[in-house]
Amino acid sequence: MTRLHGNFDDFGMDTISLAGTLQTKLKAVQDAGFSQIMLSARDIVGHAEGVDHAIALVRSSGLRVTGFQVLRDFEGLSDHLHDYKVDVAKTMLEMCHDVGAKVLLACSSTSVHASEDLDAVANDLRKLAMLAVPFGIKVAYEGLSWGRTINEFHTAWEVVLRADAPNLGLGLDSFHVVASQTSLDLLDELDPDKIFLVQLADFMWQEVRSAEERMTTARHFRVFPGEGVHSEAQAELVMRLDALGYCGDYSFEVFNDDYQQMPPQRVAERARRAAVWLGEDVLKRSVPLPGQLRLRQRG
Repeated sequence: MTRLHGNFDDFGMDTISLAGTLQTKLKAVQDAGFSQIMLSARDIVGHAEGVDHAIALVRSSGLRVTGFQVLRDFEGLSDHLHDYKVDVAKTMLEMCHDVGAKVLLACSSTSVHASEDLDAVANDLRKLAMLAVPFGIKVAYEGLSWGRTINEFHTAWEVVLRADAPNLGLGLDSFHVVASQTSLDLLDELDPDKIFLVQLADFMWQEVRSAEERMTTARHFRVFPGEGVHSEAQAELVMRLDALGYCGDYSFEVFNDDYQQMPPQRVAERARRAAVWLGEDVLKRSVPLPGQLRLRQRG
């Protein structure tokens, strides 16, 4: 896929931002004009009419599934803990395939029982990638900013390189990058063809002062790009990825308790404004100067 300039269709919503049933979420995303959606396993297994009906809803929606999430705490375990997580991973991969997703998101481990040895982590990620091969699925490995060993994207990139599997790549989340104050210069070290997913979200305060506050903010107080106080960083991140040659998907991963109390259509409209700003203004190089960013209203 080649993209000379970004546009609205490069962006998708994540169901975690929306209240209501799976069908309600799918409709809200469609009505806002999005062509893709990021799904959670809970969307499928928690559906009132069962897993098969949920899969059928997704398949008939016409929305492309950006990816499927999330496999947690997979790597670095041993013996029965490793066997347990392998079994979980197989189930996740099956569901990922069934909904038509081509990417499974795996987050870096937070477990105190996991090894800190990067080679051990890489070996487990290679195994996960091999399990995904028969399904035609790529694994996007994301470094959580509160991960025990892997907590920044450049360290996640190091273990992806060590694992050396064609269908294992990087998942980037702008929240973790900005909240951890990771230098964007490190993006230049990445291979754009090995970035399998980019998730975007901002937040409302200048900085987070502890890992605990970062976790709370990430899980409850994210906002869409352009709504928070880090618009300049969000814009710079997507521009630098574009300049690097990244031509994959962007998904808004916005955990927000307030949005869960709002009509899904209103939340999806907020996401639309963010996609218009990033896709049509930022990536087409007509972004206003930092400090003067404004979301363009839907016409």
